[in-house]
Amino acid sequence: MNLTPGAVADAERWTAHNYHPLPVVITEAEGAWVTDIDGKRYLDCLAGYSALNFGHRHPQLIAAAHAQLDRLTLTSRAFIHDQFAEFCHRLAQLTGQDLVLPMNTGAEAVETAIKVARKWGYRVKGVPAGKAKIIVMSDNFHGRTTTIVSFSTDPEARDDYGPYTPGFEIVAYGDILALEEAIDDNTVAVLLEPIQGEAGVIVPPSGYLAAVRQVCTDNNILFLADEIQSGLGRTGKTFAVDHEGVQPDMHIMGKALGGGIVPVSAVAASHEVLGVLTPGSHGSTFGGNPLACAVGIEVVKLLEKGEYQQRSAELGQRLLGELEHLDGLTAVRGKGLWAGIDIDPKLMSGRTASLALLERGVLAKDTHGSTIRLAPPIVISEAEIDFAVDALKTVLKSA
Repeated sequence: MNLTPGAVADAERWTAHNYHPLPVVITEAEGAWVTDIDGKRYLDCLAGYSALNFGHRHPQLIAAAHAQLDRLTLTSRAFIHDQFAEFCHRLAQLTGQDLVLPMNTGAEAVETAIKVARKWGYRVKGVPAGKAKIIVMSDNFHGRTTTIVSFSTDPEARDDYGPYTPGFEIVAYGDILALEEAIDDNTVAVLLEPIQGEAGVIVPPSGYLAAVRQVCTDNNILFLADEIQSGLGRTGKTFAVDHEGVQPDMHIMGKALGGGIVPVSAVAASHEVLGVLTPGSHGSTFGGNPLACAVGIEVVKLLEKGEYQQRSAELGQRLLGELEHLDGLTAVRGKGLWAGIDIDPKLMSGRTASLALLERGVLAKDTHGSTIRLAPPIVISEAEIDFAVDALKTVLKSA
């Protein structure tokens, strides 16, 4: 008996249609594989948009969550719990920063970065009140809040949510001259994704991130690196900025920081930057809760040895190398185990390709028409990468 159609219909009936999911209903998962309610298995090549870098139900992370659930789940930041300091300390060391502020979702971390950058601009740099400007990039994606969509260039994400928040200037991603020309005395920060995820895994020109770092230093403005999708091992380094040896003024993290178990995000920066926050000036009831910190500690431990970063780099070479030889693709972009592929629109749309891959036991998702993102869990094997590529090859040949 095929239970999927009824379950899909029920979801459509009772849910706001702000997503267009594939018609699969997942009930179990482990490692790189998921199982639907009819018992069919699929290779997960999306990994929760990089929230599942360490795979589904990683034993070390699950054990930490279970142990914490039996002891304490929430105190609010009105009190200190026994997991808080270790999580912040380990994450500060992983990022090379002085201080950490834990939050919950990625968008919440980006909002935190915006608020801190503006306050730093007023309290430290001396920008006149209400004049702080943050430079952002075209085709960016930093979240869904009203402030964040105010500087989106994606009509689907932005339209009908005005009036929009001022204080942002958009420049072309990858164009260092455009960035330099946009800077004025009121500029307090540059906010960017070291690799743009939602846009289709757009990798900037070599040397761009180092140049952004230098421009920010020369002009006394903050470099805010949104590593929510690109960070924590996804690209073959701990952070995507590490490929150019760059240290931003603030790391913005989320997704994989919660191990695919609980929402965890954070920003990390120096004393000078995060030190502008004072009691009552910013907060979050669930930010840094005991369960989040317990899982987050184990996530950082997994990254401290460098094994996942190395695995992502090595397997990423295999994935990207195999994709580059497929007919029917007009572009292949990526870094580590993260790829954006453009399917020839004459053959099929990204949605059609994703549905065809679903039939062949591979989960992937389209974005912006004919583009598909591939971001399998880092625990994936070489044979499983071959399985996914072979499935895509079959789909393209069939068209």
